[in-house]
Amino acid sequence: MSVIRSAVTGVGSYLPEQIVTNDDLSKIVDTSDEWIIERTGIRQRHKARDDQPTSDLATEAARRALVDAGRDPSEVDLIVVATTTPDMTFPATASIVQRKLGAPTCIAFDVQAVCSGFVYALSVADGFVARGHAKCALVIGAEEMTRLMDWTDRTTCVLFGDGAGAFVVEPREGQGTTADQGVLGFALRSDGTKTDLLYVDGGPSSTGTVGHLRMAGNQVFRHAVVNIAEAITAACDKAGVSVPEVDWFVPHQANQRIIKGVGDRLGLDEEKVISTVSMHANTSAASIPLAMDAAIQDGRIKRGDLILLEAMGGGLTWGACAFRF
Repeated sequence: MSVIRSAVTGVGSYLPEQIVTNDDLSKIVDTSDEWIIERTGIRQRHKARDDQPTSDLATEAARRALVDAGRDPSEVDLIVVATTTPDMTFPATASIVQRKLGAPTCIAFDVQAVCSGFVYALSVADGFVARGHAKCALVIGAEEMTRLMDWTDRTTCVLFGDGAGAFVVEPREGQGTTADQGVLGFALRSDGTKTDLLYVDGGPSSTGTVGHLRMAGNQVFRHAVVNIAEAITAACDKAGVSVPEVDWFVPHQANQRIIKGVGDRLGLDEEKVISTVSMHANTSAASIPLAMDAAIQDGRIKRGDLILLEAMGGGLTWGACAFRF
């Protein structure tokens, strides 16, 4: 049976030029390179310039993804930006990206699910593309998490960085099997009773300020390993594949201990797990496409591979997606 699937036809990413090492942070907060590496696996992160808003990062990642897909901005008819650090409260960062790209009048909006945002945004784009409502979609994860840091809190300020990544998503005809190129299955979750575990203590309708990120790290870790594993299994079931069949696992890059914990719980071969957390830190919604692009550029991920994505963030939100690249 012939079916239309939404396929990832291009991938691109962008990291700001400034690199902040663990040693750099040890000069402004009570921490050390050894302490950070032992607990998180992070060695460095990128930081945007003061005059470089999130839309700049998103636009450059989108341009690179379009080049990779062999597409022009004039062909784009849907832009979905996953971000928790928008340029402004409104308009949507996606609309600003549309202007900066020179894309025509099209559908453009943001998705806010924090670190899970890219998986959520990809599911939204799948709903448009697979049903014939869009022919050339940009799904972008872009964050400047350093804007939300309390630089006196060593438990959080060492964890996050800035960056952006993008997928071009287009329709592809398949036969309705797991060999088809494109999205095969999703599982998305949210538990609003856990909002106090990971949040920002500000907002337009509460404090009138941007606020700072706050996190109960140990509790988030415990929820992450169990919940992510369940969502991954559910996504694979919907896709009609098993976890051992997966060629590459591209998780949200929050913490090396979480990445390893989820991999171990699922029985995944460590060599199948893509990890860039040591170089990028936690870039929230940008982390999955950044890691995906890094693994494509170094030759690990190739066309035809079965890819598994997962993420968990504030909300608590979490989810997973299986697709054939």
